[in-house]
Amino acid sequence: MAGHNFLFVPGPSNVPNRVLRAMAVPMEDHRSVTFPTLTREVLAGLRRLFKTEHGHPILFPSSGTGCWEAALTNCLNPGDAILASRFGQFSHLWCDMGQRLGFDMNVLETEWGEGAPVERTRDALAADGEHRIKAVLVCHNETATGVSSDIAAIRRVMDELNHPALLFVDSVSGLGSLDFRMDEWKVDVCVSGSQKGLMLPAGMGITCVSAKALEAARNSRYPRCYFDYQDMVRSNAGGYFPYTPSIPMLYGLRESLAMLEEEGLEHVFARHHYLAEGVRAAVLQGWKLSLCAKEPRWYSDSVSAIVVPEGFNASLVIERAYRRYNLALGAGLSKVAGKVFRIGHLGDLNELMLMGAIAGAEMAMLDCGIPVTPGSGVAAASEYWRTHEAPPGLGGRS
Repeated sequence: MAGHNFLFVPGPSNVPNRVLRAMAVPMEDHRSVTFPTLTREVLAGLRRLFKTEHGHPILFPSSGTGCWEAALTNCLNPGDAILASRFGQFSHLWCDMGQRLGFDMNVLETEWGEGAPVERTRDALAADGEHRIKAVLVCHNETATGVSSDIAAIRRVMDELNHPALLFVDSVSGLGSLDFRMDEWKVDVCVSGSQKGLMLPAGMGITCVSAKALEAARNSRYPRCYFDYQDMVRSNAGGYFPYTPSIPMLYGLRESLAMLEEEGLEHVFARHHYLAEGVRAAVLQGWKLSLCAKEPRWYSDSVSAIVVPEGFNASLVIERAYRRYNLALGAGLSKVAGKVFRIGHLGDLNELMLMGAIAGAEMAMLDCGIPVTPGSGVAAASEYWRTHEAPPGLGGRS
């Protein structure tokens, strides 16, 4: 098929040419006397991204799922009680992992399309007078439903109740796209990955752990080896890794962090919000469809899950978009399979790139018989972007 593929799944995201060039390096000795310079630059950049002075960034050759497991097995003991909210496929999978690893999972079942339930979390922690619950698990950005949760509100509840549980946050599709404040929100472990807001290929699990989490790891009896925080922290102190790291990924990460800092993190977050608002204008005003996210307070600025009308199959829209228009859209997962398709709007993006995704999705829906007005989505998005001030991270403005 002529032209390039339009990649608009919510991860892997588009890898900028600048990052690809940075990754095109010859192999080198990861035990050399000069290698620590690269390690220290990357870890320092990650501290700024996580907005932490005291946290310890750790890189595992894995996906974010490996960092999920690391959080549980490093900081907890066998059979410990965990409080978690389940409101999408990825929060479900973290809960499932906890159960399979032998933890006592206390799950707050929440409607898909809503975020982490703050008041129900308060009630559950308030009822835990003996402090059996050792960790609270929250998805910052639920990729399956296009829902963001209020992590600051969860922390306020924990502080108001003086509950000592650790706070674990999944920000796989949030970090580098949405504001994240490790120290201010007193997050103990943040879990993320390379292939979304950080604009890299998949394959690097990126996490950051607090001093409190590291102390818990020192006292944990849970067996682990490859994902041991202590091994990583000890090796990283000298600028090395306990086993072979992906050298091209480290160079790519250094470059992607530099790009985010050059744009300015607050401008990065503003750009994602501005672009997401254009997509939401296309969905809500143009196509007259609904988002899986039930209320604006839960709208994600990195992914939108679009609900197709009753009687239509979103999977057919996704297949048509891919086969006919070379456009990759995100599939609906589990409970929302066949009911939604997803447009990822995170990472290295601008308005015209998103116009391609909106136009292709619109044509695929029309081909599948979904009664949207031709051109309506593109018109609504362009009207939003034309009439609202673009953040500095986008092209020049007169």
